Amino acid sequence: MDKSRQSYIYAGLAILLWSTVPTAFKISLRELDILPMLTIASLTSTLVLLIVVLAGKKVHLIRLTTPKELLNSAILGFINPFLYYLILLKAYQLLPAQVAQPLNMIWPIILVFLSVLILGQKIERKSFIALFVSFTGVYIISSQGSLFKPFHSHLTGVLLATGSSVFWAFYFILNVQDKRDEGVKLLINFVFGSIYLIIAMIITGMWQFETGFIGAIASVYVGIFEMGISFLFWLKALKMASTTAKVSNLVYLAPFLSLVFVHYILHEPVYYTTPLGLVMIISGIFIQNKRSKTPL
Repeated sequence: MDKSRQSYIYAGLAILLWSTVPTAFKISLRELDILPMLTIASLTSTLVLLIVVLAGKKVHLIRLTTPKELLNSAILGFINPFLYYLILLKAYQLLPAQVAQPLNMIWPIILVFLSVLILGQKIERKSFIALFVSFTGVYIISSQGSLFKPFHSHLTGVLLATGSSVFWAFYFILNVQDKRDEGVKLLINFVFGSIYLIIAMIITGMWQFETGFIGAIASVYVGIFEMGISFLFWLKALKMASTTAKVSNLVYLAPFLSLVFVHYILHEPVYYTTPLGLVMIISGIFIQNKRSKTPL
């Protein structure tokens, strides 16, 4: 099998797994508070990443980590998994899964504007058009089937879901600038993130918690597939692809596919505004990415 076909297989696996995550979020949050749920997921992901690093015989790269890189991981770990997922999961707690997930997808647009502030890049006119189109999609999705009722969804949840994209875009910028091996870097980031979560659990007194079996299993599932293996599958797909752009665009299938799981497992009625708003958000992203003169 040639590398191009293998890249599509890895990309397909990553997309399929990612599309199940909103459903797993909602299932785990039925039985667990956000902090215990995220701690279980983060610790699981840390273990999975450790196994990946060991299997790849890259342990020596951990020992080569410099103090500056360690500090960078401490910062990255605070942003993701700690801060980003606390915000995102609160949004999932307040909103239907079909609303929370696509609202988080505007991060590529936010990324452009953050790049202007952080990297000093110039902004193009099309970025403002892309932002307008994507936020029109946010409005449509947040109406939850009532198109002419502004933010029919829980307003705090909408702000949290869209706001989480700012933290992910910020994380993306810092992560891209860190040139370490991706698996090793992710492992150290998640070690720090897990430490922050455990400290938060102790401070809040939530380390003594009761959990149902289903909630715990769903949290472990999130740790394995949302935070760990899926991301590594995606990176492998991009590395093996003959044309990165063709594979990258496949990721936009995930939110549409997730609606199937949301409907048939969570039994959420799918509002007509959800796919309509998704199309608008993705259209905004394509407008931004078309012949961009501002590479990251």
